[in-house]
Amino acid sequence: MILTVTLNPALDVTYDVGKLTRHAGHRVRRVQKRAGGKGVNVARVLAALGQEVLATGLCGGPTGDLVREDLDEGGVPHSFQPVSGDTRRTVVVVDDDATVFNEPGMLVHPAEWSLFQARFSRLVQSASVVVLSGSLPPGLPVDAYAVLTRLAKDAKVIVDASGPALSAAVTASPDLLKPNAQEFAEAGLSPTGTLVVSQGAGGMVAMTDGRCLEARPPEVLKGNPTGAGDAAAAALAVALRDAAPWDEALRDAVALSAAAVLAPVAGSFDHAAYRRFRPRVSVKEVPCPW
Repeated sequence: MILTVTLNPALDVTYDVGKLTRHAGHRVRRVQKRAGGKGVNVARVLAALGQEVLATGLCGGPTGDLVREDLDEGGVPHSFQPVSGDTRRTVVVVDDDATVFNEPGMLVHPAEWSLFQARFSRLVQSASVVVLSGSLPPGLPVDAYAVLTRLAKDAKVIVDASGPALSAAVTASPDLLKPNAQEFAEAGLSPTGTLVVSQGAGGMVAMTDGRCLEARPPEVLKGNPTGAGDAAAAALAVALRDAAPWDEALRDAVALSAAAVLAPVAGSFDHAAYRRFRPRVSVKEVPCPW
């Protein structure tokens, strides 16, 4: 089983507009609401792939109820720790790209964080891979991902985070770090262990066993890129579980990430495009850029 952790989930509200213009009124062509947050998106993609997955994290209030209901309707298994605060919302405005407005999230109290650690310790006993991803809500310690990585013990751990949470996670030696290029640069990390850096439309670069591999998508795509990195994390979780060769892991991750850009909302992907892209992703060894 793959366990995904979303400590700061959200109800994602996506507005589809023809063209986004600052300081102007817009007619929204379509509105979609669904459970979101990076780990939730990873779980949704894994469920769509037919993988055994369980989503966990912190969830509370009326918005948290909507998150749970949406996951139930989508057939995504979950076990969230209830908290007293109300889960946040995010607003994504999509034209030929995406503009995202992220609320900070609910305040989590120390007792609630302790209860979640106990829940996580139980759930992780059945997991082969854990994906820790997304932002931390107010109230959580900056080393939250490091704490969970150490609690994971026998499971392999992927961390997809940014800023101080990413830097702190490195101290616990997760099996794979998956920041994007900006997050990696801002964290100022010295690359150690296995690292996969997302480069947006340029694909991904992985450093493992002292060598670097670059994987590039077969074409430049327009759409909603907000869930692309989460789709890539889902593919990498499966590859880590199956001990797949790195060229195959990257090919799958880039193809799934590209297929997610073509989907209207994060956590979804175009199945036909995924099958079409996969054999066309180029993977080659390159000089390590770090």
